[in-house]
Amino acid sequence: MTDLEGLRASYDRVADAYVGMQAGDLGPHPWLRAALAAFAEDVQGLGPVLDVGCGPGQVSAHLAGLGVDVSGVDLSPRMVEHARSAYPQLRFGVVSATELRPEPGSLGGVLAWWSLFHLPRASVRSVLAALADALVPGGQLAWGTHVGDGEVQRSDAYGVGGVSWTTYLWQPEEMAAVLTGAGLEPVAELRFPPLWTARPQALLVARRPG
Repeated sequence: MTDLEGLRASYDRVADAYVGMQAGDLGPHPWLRAALAAFAEDVQGLGPVLDVGCGPGQVSAHLAGLGVDVSGVDLSPRMVEHARSAYPQLRFGVVSATELRPEPGSLGGVLAWWSLFHLPRASVRSVLAALADALVPGGQLAWGTHVGDGEVQRSDAYGVGGVSWTTYLWQPEEMAAVLTGAGLEPVAELRFPPLWTARPQALLVARRPG
C-alpha cells in the first residue's frame, strides 16, 4: 500500500526545485515531442484528454498547443499551484490517480506520462482499468514509465532531501499485458536507453477498440 499522504508531502517538498531545474522539459527530447504530436493527432476531436499526474503542467500545455482539449490532475497541491500559475488558461486539479472515477466514454484520451511509477503494480492495474473504461471508441491511453525489475527506494530527489517514496519498475512486456488486460489494443511502443535518466524508459500507447 502506498502512503499517499507521504508521497504528496514529498512532491510538495521537491516541487519548487523540480520547476527550478526545468525537470520534465520537453525541449531536449524530440522523440517524446513526436510521440505527443502523434497522440494529439489521433485523439483530436474525440473528446477531452486527461493528463494524470500532470506535475507543473508542461506536458498539458504542450498538448494544448497542439489543439487538444486537455486538463491535468496531480496529487501534489504545490505542483498544481505551479501549473495554474504558469498556464492559467488551462484546468488543473488536486487529486490522486487512485481516486479518479471518470464516467465511461467520457474521455478522448488519457496521458499517464511518467506519473504512476510510485503506485504498486496492483494499484496501477486498477487505475489504468478505470481510465481505459473512460475512453470513447478510438480513444487512446499513453503510459510512460521507468524500465526494470523490482523497486527502488528514494530519500532524496532533485537535490532535495527528506523525500520518502518508492519507484516501481516495469518491463514493457508487463506494461503491454496490463493495457490489453484493460481491454485496449496496442498502437505504439517506444523504448529509450538510459539517456536522460539512469534507467531505460518505455512509452506505450493503446486504444479503445471500435
